[in-house]
Amino acid sequence: MRQIILDTETTGIHPKDGHRLIEIAGVEMIDRKLTDQHFHVYLNPEREIEEGAFAVHGLSNHFLLDKPKFAEVADDLMAYIKGAELIIHNAPFDLGFMNHEFDLLGKDYPNIQAICKIFDTLVFARKKHPGQRNSLDALCSRYEIDNSHRELHGALLDAKILAEVYLAMTGGQKQLFAEEDERGAEAGHATVTIHRVATGYCKKVVRPTAEELEAHERFF
Repeated sequence: MRQIILDTETTGIHPKDGHRLIEIAGVEMIDRKLTDQHFHVYLNPEREIEEGAFAVHGLSNHFLLDKPKFAEVADDLMAYIKGAELIIHNAPFDLGFMNHEFDLLGKDYPNIQAICKIFDTLVFARKKHPGQRNSLDALCSRYEIDNSHRELHGALLDAKILAEVYLAMTGGQKQLFAEEDERGAEAGHATVTIHRVATGYCKKVVRPTAEELEAHERFF
């Protein structure tokens, strides 16, 4: 299975307000193993960057002046992501900008959702950890992933961190047991099969006495 962990940086919040992409990064993973086939470009957005956006990623208008325009990398980007599952944190944001950039070119580029499966780690995290903070930083803290080198947002750095978060969130017991079985096989040990034993007995329900209930109320 080929997956691309993807992240972008932009000039502002909404493409409908004329904001553009300024950085795109993809980190390739095949069968849950990272490869060296990364995609990473900075882009000249042909417009000014909002102060709020600059405070997030630190990419300046001057830095991006000599970078390629989206039209120059569009075909390479499309070839890189086509057919893969895209893993994105808050996917509507990044997909909205990417589809908008392709639309601006006036060619018959397909909608990204039509050629790629999408896995939104933010949606997954909210289901897995309801009522908790599920930003990338919060997930790094929860899964003990070191992001101390992340002073500003950057698409490539964030994509690499998100890859670790995704693997941690989706690993679970199945992956743990698979790794244990693999180590056991390497050591020459037979795999142990665990069978559920039918018991057939009834569990006894022990109810509190009046004195215990009174002590409980006094405690609280």
